[in-house]
Amino acid sequence: MQYYSTNNPTTRESLETAVVKGLAADRGLYMPTSIRPLPQEFFDNIQDMSLQEISFRVAECFFGEDIPAEDLRQIVYDTMSFDIPAVKVTDNIYSLELFHGPTLAFKDVGARFMARLLGYFNKKQGGDRLVNVLVATSGDTGSAVANGFLGVPGIHVYVLYPKGKVSPIQECQFTTLGQNITAIEVEGVFDDCQAMVKSAFMDEELNQHMKLTSANSINVARFLPQAFYYFYAYAQLKKAGKADNLVVCVPSGNFGNITAGLFGKRMGLPVKRFVAANNSNDIFYQYLQTAQYNPRPSIATIANAMDVGDPSNFARVLALYEHSHEAIAKEISGATYNDEQIRETVKKAYQETGYLLDPHGACGYRALQEGLSEGETGVFLETAHPAKFLETVEGIIGEQVEIPAKLQAFMKGTKQSLPMSKDFASFKEYLLKLPTLQNHSSDE
Repeated sequence: MQYYSTNNPTTRESLETAVVKGLAADRGLYMPTSIRPLPQEFFDNIQDMSLQEISFRVAECFFGEDIPAEDLRQIVYDTMSFDIPAVKVTDNIYSLELFHGPTLAFKDVGARFMARLLGYFNKKQGGDRLVNVLVATSGDTGSAVANGFLGVPGIHVYVLYPKGKVSPIQECQFTTLGQNITAIEVEGVFDDCQAMVKSAFMDEELNQHMKLTSANSINVARFLPQAFYYFYAYAQLKKAGKADNLVVCVPSGNFGNITAGLFGKRMGLPVKRFVAANNSNDIFYQYLQTAQYNPRPSIATIANAMDVGDPSNFARVLALYEHSHEAIAKEISGATYNDEQIRETVKKAYQETGYLLDPHGACGYRALQEGLSEGETGVFLETAHPAKFLETVEGIIGEQVEIPAKLQAFMKGTKQSLPMSKDFASFKEYLLKLPTLQNHSSDE
């Protein structure tokens, strides 16, 4: 399948080029030229299929033209080696728990898939050049990507994160790994980190010097696999007899996650409508109200992974709906909650149902509580384990939260990070000094 740029629909690139380059030459995001629908028989039998089987069938629609079936099956089955259960919270609201992977966050799916796909293309090329993955993170992306790529031959990952603006546990998950992972602590906010990464891709001198790609949701290999779990959510709810009039609510930051869900809907997934839940960074919510997209500097909140003031994947949403505000507003509604409302929701849900939400999932849960109509079933994405926001969550419920063994292991490591200003020139200077051949890669 070929891919075009959101800035130029006449662009045509291969999957391999789109994955390796990450960002189109004109700074646009890659989009597949077509979205293949799944046959009715797939949906008729989906409730009897495993997560891995469902994921492979969906992956074939995206990647089947470019990757042999057995290779693709291996990539998918390795990626989806953990469960993603839909857990009943109230009679008509379910939590899709996306925190059962290695780093206990939804981004494990896209990061693990991309690591394996990039490794596949790298091996196929058989070259000596080191592939350098640049990733900006507001929390979970860094840990998911770092762990997804840890130890993958021929690849080095550089994680850029805003100093003092990710939770201590999240920080442990990508600063303690070493090997082929380098953490860069930026004096700024997430948007500064993202701007540094984008500038690196556009810099001709850098790209001649070294092989660069991105593992943010701007990369098609990161965001497209996130469609897998929407189909699995539907399968579970269908099995429970609750799939009619399904409403899916996605806590939204950079908009890669909800975009993958919208792709699923285009492929035939029977979702009645989507809800994008924002924290105080309500750029998309305001767009729905006004038809004007006005990015602004991000605001720090307790739902930090959603602290994005200029969501990159909004360009993909616009492309998908041919820039029609009316078409977007017809299928996606919005909600926005401040820190006080998020705290209130976590506490109330815990007291009334016994279910412990993380701050991001709380936005999704509340939006469904307030927005579901009679006869609708809602599923919200619980994007990370509450223990990743330990201090915040414990402060809200007034109880200790058990830390899963996976997280405890990360917390025992020693922090290794490189301080850096938000000035791109400093970042460029650093990158130009790095080795470019696989056998010269360092273990910084």
